[in-house]
Amino acid sequence: MNIAVETPLQTPTAQLAAWVEHLGERLAQRDLDGALELFGEECHWRDLLLFSWNLVTLEGKPAIRDMLETRLDQTRPERWKLEGEATLSNGVLEGWISLETDTARGKGYVRLKEGLCWTLLTAMRELKGFEEPSGRRRPMGANHGHTHADKRNWLERRRDEEASLGFTAQPYCLIVGGGQGGLGLAARLKRMGVPTLIVDKAERPGDQWRGRYKSLCLHDPVWYDHMPYLPFPDHWPVFTPKDQIGDWLEMYTKVMELNYWPRTECLSASFDEQSGAWKVEVQRDGERVTLQPTQLILATGMSGVPNVPRYPGAEVFNGQQHHSSRHPGGDAWSGKRAVVIGANNSAHDICADLVENGAEVTMVQRSSTHIVRSDSLMDLVFGGLYSEDALETGLTTDKADMLFASIPYKVMPDFHRPIFDAIKERDKDFYERLTKAGFMLDFGDDESGLFMKYVRRGSGYYIDVGASELIANGTIKLKSAPGLGVERIEADAVVLNDGSRLPADLIVYATGYG
Repeated sequence: MNIAVETPLQTPTAQLAAWVEHLGERLAQRDLDGALELFGEECHWRDLLLFSWNLVTLEGKPAIRDMLETRLDQTRPERWKLEGEATLSNGVLEGWISLETDTARGKGYVRLKEGLCWTLLTAMRELKGFEEPSGRRRPMGANHGHTHADKRNWLERRRDEEASLGFTAQPYCLIVGGGQGGLGLAARLKRMGVPTLIVDKAERPGDQWRGRYKSLCLHDPVWYDHMPYLPFPDHWPVFTPKDQIGDWLEMYTKVMELNYWPRTECLSASFDEQSGAWKVEVQRDGERVTLQPTQLILATGMSGVPNVPRYPGAEVFNGQQHHSSRHPGGDAWSGKRAVVIGANNSAHDICADLVENGAEVTMVQRSSTHIVRSDSLMDLVFGGLYSEDALETGLTTDKADMLFASIPYKVMPDFHRPIFDAIKERDKDFYERLTKAGFMLDFGDDESGLFMKYVRRGSGYYIDVGASELIANGTIKLKSAPGLGVERIEADAVVLNDGSRLPADLIVYATGYG
């Protein structure tokens, strides 16, 4: 039988502090039955490394019991403590917690319903004995005196490190992919003293962004996009242009002293069980190099491999055709006819750019798309976590990320559905005009909106920054129907499977990535 913590006449902070204390005591006593009495019938425990050394979400008491039976003696959690003030809203009591295990220090977030745990997040923040050299632990930089064996200055040490890693010294971690994900991870490993090498086919760090279409800007706001350790300055634009983010990533690579091999392609990788190391063949500036890292990390992202459809007759097309990843911009297409296959973010951006440059543009929509206006997304979705308002309440990007991570995916639709219901009402006229223009709209499989569609599919949406109005008013022509597709390409046109023939000088395949 579940026994809620008795907390009559206590403040929310006292109530939650008592629950946290009870959980810590019962786990210290290895009283799993008692610990599980503190959890509701519907309960979720998300653990990011601290207990499981993995990224896991445990649903229900049996799964939580299994994890504790397996990991409790190895982790020996202690010092459970409520951090700051708790809040109580709509029957949910919630707040920040801290704790430690034998090997690490952690933070977390807990939500109670009727005195029992509904969701619990535990996340590793620091390894004991491997604390990052920040604050009072920062290095001196200068070696004062004359008794040091190593007489090299910083530049000489840095050059020697770059020259040796991958040749006379092997990286412990090899990261394949030098976009923002690979760079952020490499910065974390560098701070922890882990020899790490990044390889990427790009000419320079940031080229993954520089090479995209001219009008591209990030659709996420600046507060959502900070890199580890080096946040953007407070004058940085809310939505960063592609070349500016490319320059930032190149600067980040240099300032964070990351070991980055450009113009390097990974050819093959195999693991040697006997040596416990990988054998990775790469081609660097035309030279074949064998690397032997202990850990191999693929940071190749969601948009690394373009999904290029093959349509009959494409080889006879007299104009230009390319995937959206190779589209340079609309400058050269004034007075020309363009057909854009696809109806998600890139398709909308490219259509709007072509129209602004004087092209006649038709978008081909083959299935429904989730559309949310950028200002509505900022006000109702991002605003509470990622905004100047959030910062003024003390909610940093780090805390916002933790809050977002504290919501299990299974219950996330319940968090987001009311927000997107409000967006539907707020932008009712906008959606009606799009529908009247023939555009096929959706709000995800369960009406939960953008984030769940992104998590589930990684595509199928557009954050509107103006192109939707061009569709609604007919400036961007639209061909849209369920099951609509390309039947064939002719020398000067795209022929659809409904018999429509779309004259074209340019075909852009905004068909996503595989």
